Amino acid sequence: MSQRLAALLATWFGCGLSPRAPGTVGSLGTLPLHLLLCQAPPAVHAAAVAFLLAAGTWAAQRYASERGEKDPQRVVIDEVIGTLLALGCVRHEALWLQGLAFLLFRLFDIWKPGPIRRVERWQPTGVGIMADDVLAGLCAGALAFGVSQLPGIGS
Repeated sequence: MSQRLAALLATWFGCGLSPRAPGTVGSLGTLPLHLLLCQAPPAVHAAAVAFLLAAGTWAAQRYASERGEKDPQRVVIDEVIGTLLALGCVRHEALWLQGLAFLLFRLFDIWKPGPIRRVERWQPTGVGIMADDVLAGLCAGALAFGVSQLPGIGS
């Protein structure tokens, strides 16, 4: 049962099984949850992300160990967290700013500049899987938020 739960969460209910761009599919699969969390108070949003981060780290570790892989491509719970963090930074801003946060997250997650690449090597494996996307999400969100604060840009 717990292995099945880990697989469901790690693959974000099957998004990670996509034959093409599973990370992007996982990020897109996050959007309904993001829209739901936008209706919640910030503390509830933060608590949900923290819970998913902890549960996702466990699921990623378990799934990777079960498959004998360091960072299985099917694991997309890390993209879910990164997307939620990026979009959470601009959750009440204009839709185009949320789109910018989303695109910046995907860019940073794929490109992995500087420290983002370094943290993916953290151990244990589940932590490393999650860490680079957490950092990519925070960087993307901070950048999109900074853009939203420019005169004449914000909501």
